[in-house]
Amino acid sequence: MRCHRMVKSLRFMVPALALFVSAVVRAEEVPFRTVVRKAGDEGVHTYRIPGLATTTKGTLIAVFDARNKGGGDLPADIDVGMMRSVDQGASWSPMQRIMDYDAAVPGSRGNGVGDPAVLVDAKTGTIFVAALWSQGNRSWHGSGPGLTPEETGQFVISRSTDDGVTWSAAESITPQIKDPAWRLCFQGPGNGIQLANGALVFPAQFKDAANVPHSCFIASTDGGRTWKISAPAIPGQPPTSESAIAEISDGSLLLSMRDESKSGQRLWSRWDFKGPDPLAGTWSSPRLHLPDPTCMASLIRHPSGALVFANAAHPKQRVALTVRVSRDGGTTWNDGRVIESGGAMYSSLTVLANGDLGVLYESVPEKGLVFARFPFAWVADAPAAVK
Repeated sequence: MRCHRMVKSLRFMVPALALFVSAVVRAEEVPFRTVVRKAGDEGVHTYRIPGLATTTKGTLIAVFDARNKGGGDLPADIDVGMMRSVDQGASWSPMQRIMDYDAAVPGSRGNGVGDPAVLVDAKTGTIFVAALWSQGNRSWHGSGPGLTPEETGQFVISRSTDDGVTWSAAESITPQIKDPAWRLCFQGPGNGIQLANGALVFPAQFKDAANVPHSCFIASTDGGRTWKISAPAIPGQPPTSESAIAEISDGSLLLSMRDESKSGQRLWSRWDFKGPDPLAGTWSSPRLHLPDPTCMASLIRHPSGALVFANAAHPKQRVALTVRVSRDGGTTWNDGRVIESGGAMYSSLTVLANGDLGVLYESVPEKGLVFARFPFAWVADAPAAVK
């Protein structure tokens, strides 16, 4: 999300970067790939921050930032866009703006909402989309202590009970989960998960009273009516922000975090809990593993029990989008497959109804959002293990 750590728009990435990387690493021939959104579509300047999920009916739900007038982050005139696919990503519905605050409100700085994450409740079929609403300068830099929209960014959620056709007005859960002393609390973009016990979980992040960011998660045990927040995965240093979460085979949760100290690697920690309440647990000591350029990444669990991870696999540059598989709960990963060798940034994975994998990601060469689909075995059978 943070524009001071990335280009402000996909339009202006230096072309030489992609040429340099393509000489080092070659993208695989992906079985299926299609451009879902391109800069300028429907008059929108830039599309960013993808989220992807599969509904109980097998429909794909894609959510993203529609950055209407510029490529920069919040605060700005940004809406949450949504598109559906009923044929495993071969074609997509027209874009629907499912969160859209009035940009004309005086002093609202565009009244934007963005950084979406999507989650499906397999028990009820309800789809949840979480986002950050910034009324005025209430996003990463300008948000302050308090709970109201005038004081702090709002963690808002919209729901659909008809497979993504219609959506409720967004409601703020900020008073439920934010300590008033914190400066900001919102979701990790991409996707949430449902645990084996039925609990709903979104990765999240907060900036404490000292303005230090921490990765964590929120959970609901009553079908999304109420939410609680976990302890931070790393209460001290290094600072962490955008994260992705998955339930592993032993029932614990694995959190993959963006390391704001710019170590050039991902940070990982496991949340161990017992009983029905996922908020009653403890974090393991964090560890650094896999190259990462301080960027958002995606993590899911396949029905086989294996974990699947996607990120820009470079210690400094947002390039070489790679999808990997782990069969031991994230201890080791195979070399995976390179989906995009050039500029590639945020991504979101899902398991399709037939067990294949899908990923929606930011592509610099395509100046927008690309959906790729491939069999699980295509990634799982890739060679070597990354220790």
